[in-house]
Amino acid sequence: MATYQELLAQKASIDAQIEEARKAEVSEAVAEVKRLVGEYGLTAADCGFGAPAAKKAKTKVAVKYRGQNGESWTGRGKAPAWIVAHESAGQSRESLLAH
Repeated sequence: MATYQELLAQKASIDAQIEEARKAEVSEAVAEVKRLVGEYGLTAADCGFGAPAAKKAKTKVAVKYRGQNGESWTGRGKAPAWIVAHESAGQSRESLLAH
């Protein structure tokens, strides 16, 4: 049976062989890719590389409600405290509609 040190030496030798094989195969792959790009006139975008796809632009939502103290709310999500207080006082939400 091989000793621990002998096995480590074998591992180092195999790791070196793996790296050499990888470099050779990568070199071949790069050459093939360059050939195909040249043959078909491909761009980075054609291959899915380059700038990421444009994100959908965020649009601002118009203010739907305005409070007496300058508060504003679009009407989306949970109602803010000033809307709740306004309604608790017996007034309608429609009275706060922005014009």
